[in-house]
Amino acid sequence: MIWDNNEDIRLVRCENRPRVIQQHLNACRDERRPYVFITPTMRMVTDIRRILVPVTMLEEEVYKAEISTYLARKTGATIILLPAHDFGSRAKTNMGKIISHIQAVNQRTQADIRYEIGEARKDSFRLYVEAAERQRDFGHQLLLLTASREYGWDDILFGPIERKAIVRSQVPVMLVNPRADLFSLCD
Repeated sequence: MIWDNNEDIRLVRCENRPRVIQQHLNACRDERRPYVFITPTMRMVTDIRRILVPVTMLEEEVYKAEISTYLARKTGATIILLPAHDFGSRAKTNMGKIISHIQAVNQRTQADIRYEIGEARKDSFRLYVEAAERQRDFGHQLLLLTASREYGWDDILFGPIERKAIVRSQVPVMLVNPRADLFSLCD
């Protein structure tokens, strides 16, 4: 797998229980590299062929462009972009920025990074859980999410959306911290 013996990516192996996952999420809040959650209920594959990248209205979603293109170049995987089904245009704008990044990397490096656009049923607030639950629809082997920048009251009371996605996911979930001062893999 791409993350075996890879110092650029942190592996988090844990039980599939919300409290345990939350403890690991809290421990990774200041992580300077992407981190992958693997639980016993997730299906592991040795060859990543499809990476699902949900795109919400939040500005930090664009950070996933660098990580997804890096992974696609390393594995030959296809990136599946899943824009939120929102009334506004911010998710579509973020998706356009990600597509522009993929095209720029393809042109600059002569790579052949392929991408597809899926159709989401949920809005930005529920997209991560939908993405985690639709493994059969998209056939992805990795789910790429952005971690919450700050926990608000709803996250404290009900749990952050990334935790809910990890609990429901059938495949490993990679998270990226969105802060500008943190390291990210570049092409």
